[in-house]
Amino acid sequence: MAKRILFDPSEYRELCAEEQALLQLAYQKALDALRRNITPKGFTACSLADNTVYGTDVNYRAVWARDGAKTLIWSLDLEDEDVRECQIATIRTILDHQSPTGQIPGHVRIDDGVPEYGGVGGITSIDSGLWIIIAMWRYANMTGDWSLVEEYAPRLQRAMDWLGAHDSNDCGMLEIPEAGDWTDLFARSYHILYDEVLWQRCLIAYSDILRHMGDENKANDYKTWSEHVKKVILRNFWPSTAPEATEGIPSFSDVQFALGDTRYLVAQISPFNFSWRCDVYGNLLAYIMNLVDRERAMMTFRFMWGVGVNEPWPVKNHYPPVRAGDKEWREYFTVNLLNLPHHYHNGGIWPFIGGLWVRYIHKLGMKDLARRELLKLAKVCSLGVSNEWEFNEWHHGETGRPMGKAYQAWSAASFLKACHYLHMDPESI
Repeated sequence: MAKRILFDPSEYRELCAEEQALLQLAYQKALDALRRNITPKGFTACSLADNTVYGTDVNYRAVWARDGAKTLIWSLDLEDEDVRECQIATIRTILDHQSPTGQIPGHVRIDDGVPEYGGVGGITSIDSGLWIIIAMWRYANMTGDWSLVEEYAPRLQRAMDWLGAHDSNDCGMLEIPEAGDWTDLFARSYHILYDEVLWQRCLIAYSDILRHMGDENKANDYKTWSEHVKKVILRNFWPSTAPEATEGIPSFSDVQFALGDTRYLVAQISPFNFSWRCDVYGNLLAYIMNLVDRERAMMTFRFMWGVGVNEPWPVKNHYPPVRAGDKEWREYFTVNLLNLPHHYHNGGIWPFIGGLWVRYIHKLGMKDLARRELLKLAKVCSLGVSNEWEFNEWHHGETGRPMGKAYQAWSAASFLKACHYLHMDPESI
């Protein structure tokens, strides 16, 4: 049987032949970069053969829960036996090292198989569990193979119980420790947009898993839970001066937000403070995962386009960057000079988020623009520190030059998924 054609840029009439050829080349280079991360234990974060690691960088020699889960999800379209086997190995490596309490490890080291549950400073990784649940659900739905879900069902329940326990005040949202997710050297804490969006999606995923397992009553409970969390997120993260937004007596957060209205979901809130910055990554996920509607998503797009989050390349992870003297600044941002303004998590350019940006625009119905942005994404992925087409981890937010590891798995996988996504009808997404 002939393989499906997943990507054909010759259909993109708004691009010239040279640009179409560049996209076709980029697609093949992305496949190559992805395959460089295949190991018997699962997807690595970056190619082990192409990166020299030393000091704290040694943790790149690992199968990461969040990196592996996203790489798995974004490569599911591929009809490739080696990729499929690596997807399964990634799930097994991570879930086989779950703690007795239900915690999912941040990563499992390749060289000795030792799991690590705490990141920088020993802080836990909350989003590891969130992404693994979503990945298991997506894998089963996409492949039709529910055997892994059935095999690991008790572990999945323990993971959900562990995650749910982080809603320590029964408000519907998880309380996240500072630097407790993918931004493991950045000062967000308590209610963080990115984590709450994933939590709502995780509840939907687990509800569907339970329904497949035949537990209809429990599945309905999780579905109701997800609907409640969605309402809580929209009420708390989309500031509005409209009276109906408070739904009664205003909370402390409502009083803070009464300072004005925004055009996006804010980055972080707590009983003590909030961040009005735009978490680009979190907002892109919120629309792609159907948490916000098209009207709000268009408002957010216009803001992000206006401030140039896709310049010089798609896209910066948040806007604007935090500078010394800002109340959100922390001295530890200077560790290894990683989180200076326009660096890393502090406004750096991340190609994997660029893939989400392309998908976001396409889902809004702007197909021509999405194709143009895919071309820009291909161009940034073609750069490299030592070689062309390195699909680097991240780039400097102003210069656009590559700064992160070469042949990053999620950068390649996100590009591939964006290519496939553009062949879908926006109305059906």
